[in-house]
Order: sequence, then C-alpha cells, then structure tokens
Amino acid sequence: MPFEVLIYSRFPKAMMARIGQRFDLMDAAGKPPAEVFTAEQLSGVRAMITAGGTPLRAEVMDTLPALRAIVCYGTGYDGVDLDAAAKRGIAVGHSPAANAAAVADLAVTLMLAATRHLLPADEYVRSGNWAAAKPSPLLRPQPGNPGRRVGVYGMGEIGRKIASRVAAFETEVGYFSRSRHDVPYQYLPSLEALAEWCSVLMIAVRAGADTHHAVNAGILRKLGKDGYVVNISRGSVIDQAALVTALTESTIAGAGLDVFENEPHAPDTLTAFPNVVLTPHIGGHTTESHTAMQDCVIANLEAFFAGKPLPYEVRGA
Repeated sequence: MPFEVLIYSRFPKAMMARIGQRFDLMDAAGKPPAEVFTAEQLSGVRAMITAGGTPLRAEVMDTLPALRAIVCYGTGYDGVDLDAAAKRGIAVGHSPAANAAAVADLAVTLMLAATRHLLPADEYVRSGNWAAAKPSPLLRPQPGNPGRRVGVYGMGEIGRKIASRVAAFETEVGYFSRSRHDVPYQYLPSLEALAEWCSVLMIAVRAGADTHHAVNAGILRKLGKDGYVVNISRGSVIDQAALVTALTESTIAGAGLDVFENEPHAPDTLTAFPNVVLTPHIGGHTTESHTAMQDCVIANLEAFFAGKPLPYEVRGA
C-alpha cells in the first residue's frame, strides 16, 4: 500500500500526477489541513509536500504529531519555520538547482525587455502610432549590451547561470555574495558597492531575514537614473514601496519583476509603469524544470520512507 503524503500548498493537479503514481496523496488544496481532514486522518501523516514560499509555522506542525519530513517543491524553503521543524525532529528537503536554468533565462529575458523597452515598442506597433509616424519618447535610442555593467546579487546556481548568460552579451559582470567564489567575475565588497558599480542589478539571493528589503531606497539611489533592477528570487528582497517611489521620481530607469511582496499581485501603482516588465512568478515554470523538481521530491520522499537521509535536505534544518 502506498505511503500517505499530505499536500499542504495549492498545486495544479498536473504537477502532482507523477508523485501521485508513487504515493497516496492527501490534498489540502491550500487550506489548513485541520479544516479538510479529521484529527484521526492527520495523526498518521509522516510526510508533506509544500511550496517553499507558503508559510508553514509551528502551529500547523503541531496538528501533525507524526510528521517527520517536509518536502518543498522547488528550490525555496523560506516559508518553512526551520527552527520549529528542527525542534520537532522534522527533516526539510527541497529541489536545489532544479529550475536554475529556466530562472536564469527569464532573468535575462526581463533585462532585455526592460532595457530595450520591449513593451512600449510592442504597443507602438499595435496602436498604429508607428504607421502614423507619431513620435514616441520611450523609443529613443538606449544603451546596448556591449560594455554594460551587470551586477549579480547572489552567486548560487541561479546567479552563476545568469552571469554566464549576460557575459555572452559582451557585458561586464560583477557580483556580491556572502562569500567570494571561484568565478571569472569581479567581486564587489558590498551590495552598496555593487549597486553603485552596475547599471543592471540582478537579484538572485534566497529570501531570509538577512535579505529582507536588502534592496531599499538607498540601494536604488546608488543604482541611479540609468539603472535597472531585475528580481527573480523573492519579492521580499526589494522594498516594494521604495521601488514605486524610485520609479515615480525617475530615480531608476526601470525594472523587470517576476516576484512580488504580495502574490498574486493585483493591478496597482507598480503595474501602471510602462518601463516595468512584469511576469507572474514563472521563472521556473518550464516542463524540464517541473520534471527535475518532481524528481527531487520523489527522491526525498522515497529516501524518507526507506529510513534514509533526504538526498536534498536543507542544511541547518
């Protein structure tokens, strides 16, 4: 008989299909498990699947007395209370680097779309203004990529792939990370120094207390009126109110965002800027990435139920 696994976050059924072939899935559909299942049904749950950004706190863990494994679908695990899990002897796993290539691809796409004013150009054609020869201030010649300074904040798997991709566009690449790495890019000693040096700031760090609102009004001022910020990590890394102010006052030139402080993100002041390119947190949303993430989830669950350590365990959990 297949082992039971609780699905804590809301996932499309297609994402769970392969996993459901191996395990008996109890789908809470994004609701608190205690609202969907009885205490008796939850009493034997030993493993769950969650999205890394979904808040998963101690009080939820307390409703699952037998829980010993939390497996995150994706690379992130910022929503999981790691201290609470550790106190309860719960292992936490994730899918490291499974979607790195796809996320890096989108980061470069957002950079190109923002710096080349792709959305205003598209609107210029669709509106008929091009055919009518109406002038468009947003389509003035812009700096190209050769010689452009691209700063990568975070040099993990995604950061490295972003760096290698933008380097192919003949840019200069610099980075700031918690530690220096053996990479062929210039290391800057602080985020402030990186923002002052570059004209495009790529955010590729994990969410956490140390990165919460790290990109604030001061960093945006250092980026400058010709600078762009691209975020494909977590919305919490940017002070979104400060970003809106910077865009309103033309402190920076534009932005490309796949993530937001509140998701899904409803239309508001931020969405009204023509110099901002927005996507609905789809960085890792490719068929190859989902297959790789599912492989990690399955490997973690199979190891757990076999009494073995999780192969993709979160360090420090």
